Amino acid sequence: MIVRYFAAARAAAGVDEERFVLPAGATVEALLAAVLAVERPEPPAGTPPLARILSRSSFLLNEVAVRDRSTMPEADDVMDVLPPFAGG
Repeated sequence: MIVRYFAAARAAAGVDEERFVLPAGATVEALLAAVLAVERPEPPAGTPPLARILSRSSFLLNEVAVRDRSTMPEADDVMDVLPPFAGG
């Protein structure tokens, strides 16, 4: 499964996207735990840690909003991590 990061999530993760292999029956919650288990360099100054960003982010699974973290993604799915955006 591919996880794509946007905005502050990209800065905190240090990459645009990553591939994860999860066991059958794994949930979005398990995927997020796998994301957080990756060793990463410190984010740039002013960027919160990835764990904090994920706790406030919205997620799209194959371009559909995911609100239930017990959802079970498939191996070829794409999860987008969308942190809160300020706008004006």
